[in-house]
Amino acid sequence: MKDLLKLLDLSKEEILRILNVADQMKYNQKHGLTHNYLQGKTLAMIFEKNSTRTRVSFETGMFQLGGHALFLSSKESQIGRGEPVEDTARVLSRYCDGIMIRTYSQEEVEKLAQYADIPVINGLTDFAHPCQVLADLMTIREHQSKLEGLKMCFIGDGNNMVNSLIVGGLKVGMEVSVACPEGYDPHPDVLAFANSAPYAGKFTLVRDPLEAARGADVVFTDVWASMGQEEEAAQRRAAFAGYQVNEDLMKVTNPACMVQHCLPAHRGEEITAGVFEAHAEEIFDEAENRLHAQKAVMYLLMGEQ
Repeated sequence: MKDLLKLLDLSKEEILRILNVADQMKYNQKHGLTHNYLQGKTLAMIFEKNSTRTRVSFETGMFQLGGHALFLSSKESQIGRGEPVEDTARVLSRYCDGIMIRTYSQEEVEKLAQYADIPVINGLTDFAHPCQVLADLMTIREHQSKLEGLKMCFIGDGNNMVNSLIVGGLKVGMEVSVACPEGYDPHPDVLAFANSAPYAGKFTLVRDPLEAARGADVVFTDVWASMGQEEEAAQRRAAFAGYQVNEDLMKVTNPACMVQHCLPAHRGEEITAGVFEAHAEEIFDEAENRLHAQKAVMYLLMGEQ
């Protein structure tokens, strides 16, 4: 693994390796064991999209591993003023040991990695959110003691979250079901992957949320209008009106079903306040695990010899 650009690039073994290292990172922190795996190393963090969890978790993670993180917003760096991404990649490769970028275009991240001589980590694009889904898989395994054979369900928009959940879930042996309105399907490349021979019968895409959730071991949802889609908010509220994770939907899941949300959550829209609070511990374990999963990624890309 040279970079982390999207989960489509990783094998099952590589994903499980990240999760195993993440578990160890979390154990170390909880037991006061500190290791300066990235002593003297620097991560450049490029933010063309704002963030709370991504910035804080990466910056804290680098500090805990003995390294240093540099925050570069589009307003404060030349990439936001039209410098070609390939030039930014080559300059940062002379200064830093890794690059994390949170942006809109997957193509920009791929080009950054093509021209950089140091590892590139996708902190989020409109196509994929690999760091979040690694944390999600870590959380599911913590609570359910396994991944293989579980049923994952996603209710809502076929966005970057569901793209990465489909790929990650299928690769680690889960069954994946998705319910979204017509016109809001996951990316065609992800659907082609999900319907390919190795995963035949393990993936379903339906319009009925109750059908998708039936027998689920974990239910995911996300906001109906993501960052950059604010002008579509009213249209999306109408389209997704029947796609709420609520008490009636949870009745058709398995009794020990988890709920996961990448946050921020809009209570009363994609999820009811009652369901959110009933599963708050799982959801905030998921948020915490961003830190540990990303520390694992940074260690494996920047520190492991």
